[in-house]
Amino acid sequence: MLRNAIQIGLLLTMMGTSCTKSFEAEVFETSESGNKLTKRTDFVAGVNPSTIVLDDSKEFQTITGFGGAFTESSAYLLNQVSKENRDRILRAYFANEGARYSLTRTHMNSCDFSLNNYSYTPVAGDTELQHFSIDEDREDLIPMIKDAMAISEDGFRLFASPWTAAPWMKDNNSWVGGKLLPEYYDTWALFFSKYVDAYKAEGIDIWGFTVENEPHGNGENWESMHYSPEEMTHFVQHFLGPKLEADGKGDLVILGYDQNREGIREWVDVMYKDKASSKYYDGTAVHWYESTYDYFPTELQYAHEKAPDKYLIQTEACVDAEVPVWKDDKWYWKKEATDWGYDWREPSKKYLHPKYAPSNRYARDIVGCLNNWVDGWVDWNMVLDVKGGPNWANNWCIAPVIVDTDKDEVYFTPLYYIMAHFSKFIRPGAVVIDAQNSDSELMVTAAKNPDKSIAVVVFNEGTSPKNFELTLNGLTKNISISPQAIQTIMINN
Repeated sequence: MLRNAIQIGLLLTMMGTSCTKSFEAEVFETSESGNKLTKRTDFVAGVNPSTIVLDDSKEFQTITGFGGAFTESSAYLLNQVSKENRDRILRAYFANEGARYSLTRTHMNSCDFSLNNYSYTPVAGDTELQHFSIDEDREDLIPMIKDAMAISEDGFRLFASPWTAAPWMKDNNSWVGGKLLPEYYDTWALFFSKYVDAYKAEGIDIWGFTVENEPHGNGENWESMHYSPEEMTHFVQHFLGPKLEADGKGDLVILGYDQNREGIREWVDVMYKDKASSKYYDGTAVHWYESTYDYFPTELQYAHEKAPDKYLIQTEACVDAEVPVWKDDKWYWKKEATDWGYDWREPSKKYLHPKYAPSNRYARDIVGCLNNWVDGWVDWNMVLDVKGGPNWANNWCIAPVIVDTDKDEVYFTPLYYIMAHFSKFIRPGAVVIDAQNSDSELMVTAAKNPDKSIAVVVFNEGTSPKNFELTLNGLTKNISISPQAIQTIMINN
């Protein structure tokens, strides 16, 4: 009997040792086949699986957050649907059971995704901004932000971007194009300070700003105001930064540039030329519209190396020049979508704009950004209608959530779930860690959260399923991923 007990004990010990070779993890998948943040446990071991090896001792950038933009268009639409659907959408974005957005953007004055042109400074010659007013935001925009704040348990950061100053401050007296007149640099700096105070009075804290949305312009199609790198840096160094500092707002974040990644080198060379030029810049903002598939890793690395201790945030992205496809998930995984450059780009740059699947574009870009020093990733409109608006400039785009206001119906596109794969699981303060991947057909990124949990995101753009062994600290777990799918693997240490 004693011998049998020893044998049983030895067997149990061996079984325990075998179990420790793996680790517990939850796997969530969104796929072309129909998974939507679906929890998966049905893994089948494959032949010759690839390997993904995590090393949480090798740390990179700290995450600022993920999220989308509060626009007047989105806020207006939320006021057109039933209270039930309004709450459903806001909870989907901000509640703990939803995407848990943590970094958000809004516009100062109007933008293309406004119902019309407007400015908080309508009185020409009002250099002291005595008539400054955010009344235009009170009906739609401010209620959306405040309702999101009430729903979000962890809170979120909000930064604001101007598309243009009022026409009376510009050299062409127009909403579109032109430059800020030098005699109004002081007034325009005051504009930022007054905006913070006005929103503070509404119970909304502003975390920071981008200096100007798309300073190269947008083809003269909607609100814009142009800067060269030297002009923007002059404004920040001698007007905006000192004004915010003098008004006790020196802790507000100032992000420079705020346009496509391909042109980032000339901007960061000027912004971070020396201590004086870089003093008030807290980081660099970029957009993704230069290409439907290229995330420009060398440009992102260059920007990081120029200012390794400053933010590098992707501040706007959407599938543009497209009308949303209604309740057809399969379309979002097909290479049928185009963007502005497919039709309008000069011939030498057309190769950057092939037809490309929206779901793949989001997943590929976010993973690529995280693997190249980007610490925040912000989508554009949270909600649009079935036409891709409303938009005064007829600049139709797609959002992760589409509403049919006539029928009071809501469609959560696959893009919503792909955003949630990052925003829900990779939290502010997380640190990107090393992830070595042996399969060149998979994209992988990983981050360690403040609570020590580890989120691993795997993207399989191919049309065949994949098997891989995920290894952390000598422990291994066998996982399979569907074709055309994204997974988040949560390891709770």
